[in-house]
Amino acid sequence: MARITASVFTSHVPAIGAAMDLGKTHEPYWQPLFAGYEPSKQWLKDNKPDVVFLVYNDHATAFSLELIPTFAIGCAAEFNPADEGWGPRPVPKVIGHPELAAHITQSVIQDDFDLTIVNKMDVDHGLTVPLSLMCGQPQEWPFKVIPFAVNVVQYPVPSGRRCFQIGQAIRKAVESFDEDLNVQIWGTGGMSHQLQGARAGLINREWDNAWLDKMIADPKACADTPHIDYVREAGSEGIELVMWLIARGAMADVNGGPAPTVKHRFYHVPASNTAVGHLILENNA
Repeated sequence: MARITASVFTSHVPAIGAAMDLGKTHEPYWQPLFAGYEPSKQWLKDNKPDVVFLVYNDHATAFSLELIPTFAIGCAAEFNPADEGWGPRPVPKVIGHPELAAHITQSVIQDDFDLTIVNKMDVDHGLTVPLSLMCGQPQEWPFKVIPFAVNVVQYPVPSGRRCFQIGQAIRKAVESFDEDLNVQIWGTGGMSHQLQGARAGLINREWDNAWLDKMIADPKACADTPHIDYVREAGSEGIELVMWLIARGAMADVNGGPAPTVKHRFYHVPASNTAVGHLILENNA
């Protein structure tokens, strides 16, 4: 039986990827941020999964205003880094797990969640920056990845409650897969940031950390956070945090098991004009 052993949560700021690609990680501006991920890189080496189910949002590369799936699962054998306007990042291509992806798709759709099946797409910084933060700059990624893209760019976007519920359905799907696989689920995006308008550059440390406290200790209540709270308190792009609730909904404690163990927690501002949050939770069941 496959099993979800841990969840990883992290921001996916594009400037972080550029700093790594351009060799700037030791510069004074960037060094404190990357130092916060050093324990995570070691943790991942010690707890290497077979597959990562990686929840992220596309930034108008694979999808556009012509086609906006709410939830899209990548079922291909491989995914190339996207050209977001300045050439693809110099990172390895992502190797998928079509068998597990197809199984999850079947199970989740039969549980009444509508997924868009994607058999060919490029993946942008929303997916590759978390991989780089956790894995460094290897010749190939050390595990297979199932991309799961969520629309948090164009309203209407899914509610936190819906994201939490689909996380529970994903856990059920993984646990019904016959192959013995160690699966991690990663939720990415956020935290507070706004990229345009009168509040451009908004960062709300207090709200970010209170939300993170709640997501850890009372995730069902956290999932009920209304959209207007994200926009008002965390900025127009703070809504990306609903993607963290997919990963949180897949953890054992919200499905009848014991509470997870917090293995690492980190918060840093700024990275570009964004607050960076990071968390690792290990299942105890």
